Amino acid sequence: MPTLVVQAGERAGIRFLEFFAANIRNPNTRRAYAHAVGNFIAWCAQAGVTSITAVQPLHVAAWIELQTQTLSAPTVKQHLAAIRHLFDWLVTGQVVPHNPAASVRGPSHTTRKGKTPVLDATEVRQLLDSIDVSTPIGLRDRALIALMVFSFARVGAAITMRVEDVYVQNRRLWLRLHEKGGKRHEMPCHHTLEEYLHAYIDRANIGGEMKAPLFRTIQRGTGKFSAIALPQANVYAMVRRRAIAAGIDTKISNHTFRATGITAYLKNGGTLENAAAMANHASTRTTQLYDRRRDDISLDEVERIRV
Repeated sequence: MPTLVVQAGERAGIRFLEFFAANIRNPNTRRAYAHAVGNFIAWCAQAGVTSITAVQPLHVAAWIELQTQTLSAPTVKQHLAAIRHLFDWLVTGQVVPHNPAASVRGPSHTTRKGKTPVLDATEVRQLLDSIDVSTPIGLRDRALIALMVFSFARVGAAITMRVEDVYVQNRRLWLRLHEKGGKRHEMPCHHTLEEYLHAYIDRANIGGEMKAPLFRTIQRGTGKFSAIALPQANVYAMVRRRAIAAGIDTKISNHTFRATGITAYLKNGGTLENAAAMANHASTRTTQLYDRRRDDISLDEVERIRV
């Protein structure tokens, strides 16, 4: 427990812990907010603030200004949101009389294009074909990458899937994804993904373990799958390793495959509205951030500069 919170009394300490344990359900949000709050409280302690109840708007504004010198605008805005939500929680719990972050403005930021690196269709095929599928690990990795490409699934939704979330309906294989905010999303499999999933599930012999994780870690020294779901950090290490082995220079991330799938769909005549529905986006404005079709136009236009 941070000293500044302890100094505010037992009620403040309990309310502080409840903010992370009871108020925030998404583990990624909880981790990001805990990091931001921890940094802010540590800075306040160095600045001479003796208790969390003594934090003033000037303290928050000074910290945000410091953050803008080293961090991107979206990151700073997220950090400010964490502080605002924490103090909102403390205000409703009658720990502090007002929210010192409410009047502090974050840096302005607008974007029409996401920063996630994408691959073109030939690179995705190059990556998938480069994986050695003579091993269960290779089949798992190929199926996981293909799932993120062909279903636009977030990595968080992919690794939380259970075996029962791959099921047959109308003689086709379907997926059940558990997305952010507790939203459940179901969609049919692309025929390539269907082939890859069948190959992986059959080889891993997990078809009957309906409640078990779909994508699992390997037991050390045995080469066999464990009962533990594959962590997100392991997926990132895997895709980076697979990309390098395939000779792909683009520094890809887990999210690359979601953006790549959406862009490939739109390039082949898909509509923005259907892409938003498939990606489970509430608004097409979010989907547009993943649309990189204009990258090709920009490259073609650049080549017109002849000197």
